[in-house]
Amino acid sequence: MKRRALIVTGSVIAAGAAGWLALPSGSRPLTIASATDALTKFKGAKIKHTGGWTPAQVFEHLARSVEYSMTGFPESKSALFQSTAGAAAFAVFKAKGAMKHGLTEVIPGAPALATNGDQDAALDRLLKSLATFDSFSGSLKPHFAYGALDKSQFAAAHAMHVFNHLTEFSP
Repeated sequence: MKRRALIVTGSVIAAGAAGWLALPSGSRPLTIASATDALTKFKGAKIKHTGGWTPAQVFEHLARSVEYSMTGFPESKSALFQSTAGAAAFAVFKAKGAMKHGLTEVIPGAPALATNGDQDAALDRLLKSLATFDSFSGSLKPHFAYGALDKSQFAAAHAMHVFNHLTEFSP
């Protein structure tokens, strides 16, 4: 059992070091307010995007992530994953102030994203979910990959998630 723990620990450290080197450093505050400010400039705008999802799909995906932090994610990685690789990934992202992930990766277990969604309606949903999260005083649900996060950690995770997706947008 000790050998397995050593292998897992070594893998987590190696993955964390590789992730650290590959990530750009973020320069924005990792807050709900900073994410909201970045999103509001897209209200009513024709968005140029380079990704595989439409802006409406991105906004819907981001809104779901925020909502699931309050209601529970449909599926989760194992407790072992969350406490090792998931926790290490979050720690690296938070330390760098930025995250990088596959920008067309769906939330595990979530319904398919609408292919013909309304961009402004989806953005409104996202902004509403961020405001609801900001004033939320209930118990937060574990992140499907990172595990249990407190409110400031979840706020940082949501902000990094928004900023990562916005790298594919220009107004």
